[in-house]
Amino acid sequence: MNVYDSWRIAAMLDARGMCATKNVADADIIILNTCSVREKATNKVFSELGRIRDVKKTDALFGIVGCVARESGATAFHRMPDLNFVLGPQSYHRLPQILENPDAKLLNIDLGGLEKFDEMPQIVNAPTVSYIPIQEGCNHCCTYCIVPYTRGPELSRSYDDVIRDTAMAAQTGAVEICFLGQNVNGYKYTDENGKVFRLSDLIRATAKMPEIQRIRFTSSYPTEMTDDLIEMFRTEPKLLPFLNMPIQSGSPDVLKRMNRPYSLDSYVEIINKLRNARPDIQISSDFIVGFPGETDADFAQTLEIAKRIRYINSYSFKYSPRPHTAAALMSDQVPENIKRERLAILDSQLNEIQRDFNETCIGKTLTCLCEGADKTGRHLIYRTPYMQQCIVAYPKDGAPLTMANIKITAANRASLRGEYVKD
Repeated sequence: MNVYDSWRIAAMLDARGMCATKNVADADIIILNTCSVREKATNKVFSELGRIRDVKKTDALFGIVGCVARESGATAFHRMPDLNFVLGPQSYHRLPQILENPDAKLLNIDLGGLEKFDEMPQIVNAPTVSYIPIQEGCNHCCTYCIVPYTRGPELSRSYDDVIRDTAMAAQTGAVEICFLGQNVNGYKYTDENGKVFRLSDLIRATAKMPEIQRIRFTSSYPTEMTDDLIEMFRTEPKLLPFLNMPIQSGSPDVLKRMNRPYSLDSYVEIINKLRNARPDIQISSDFIVGFPGETDADFAQTLEIAKRIRYINSYSFKYSPRPHTAAALMSDQVPENIKRERLAILDSQLNEIQRDFNETCIGKTLTCLCEGADKTGRHLIYRTPYMQQCIVAYPKDGAPLTMANIKITAANRASLRGEYVKD
């Protein structure tokens, strides 16, 4: 979501005659687009603001947008008096106001509707992988999560608006579409005639666009993985055989305290349905270790579910208390050293599973999407249908192929190596 937001902010400033610079000291405006899901991320924002203040031009404008802005509000100006603007994730389209009145202090952290999508300039040059937000906010209110506070309640964009943006992306360079939402598979829009549209309808319409070769979506909530969406994995080949579906914990007791209203059995049943619909599908997940009250037995259940499902990729974190959340007030907080030890154990197991899967790809030919050159300029980075990074030597003759059949020749935990398959 932040990648998309940053892209649209840059496009908005481009439309006003500005251009990007990689040197902070040369910039006339510096914008930090921020995330507050974890405490560490919030702390890093203010550390970075201090560094920017010390090197920027005297009259350069700088500030924060996104979730840390929403979380901090006016206190951000107290922590960093030199800031010029603090704009929440639904207010960044108001950024031109500070350009028109640079001597003002601009604060807007309102949780409005979806006005920013209407007020931002239209896409004119889409990247190969284009992110299309279809839904913002969340109604699930997990006890550890700050998103309902920073992003607000669930709102789904209109079907026509999403398809318009998707079609424009397809016509201006996109090859892959990734639909975005805090609860993306909960997308539900009812038009003026009472017709209900869901994520499966967006996928079906997007797949008809000839320019689009790959479709995916993130992030999913288990109870919203409906049968019509599962059926799309069976019937639509452009939908990648890869899904991130966070489980967070393998302990029923911890899931209950997290306010995650699904059982392990129901979660596994969804995975089985997905694998029946698309036998080659692979699953990734999110995990939180050291949630308040988590015992050794609870943690052992998390290790067991990870081994059972065999996630090929995952995002695992130590529990981080966040303001405005119920879990931050729970009394049985797990000591930091125990959280650290458990995270290391879980990561070790998940890394082994990931390496095992990567090694099974050796010898296979996969159709991959080029993301560009690596830092050396001698290799290209491709993404497989399972979102693995695959490194290929830069072709000596001709331009790189955007989509290419690549034979996997080597693998480690982090990436694959491959070579072009000649037609």
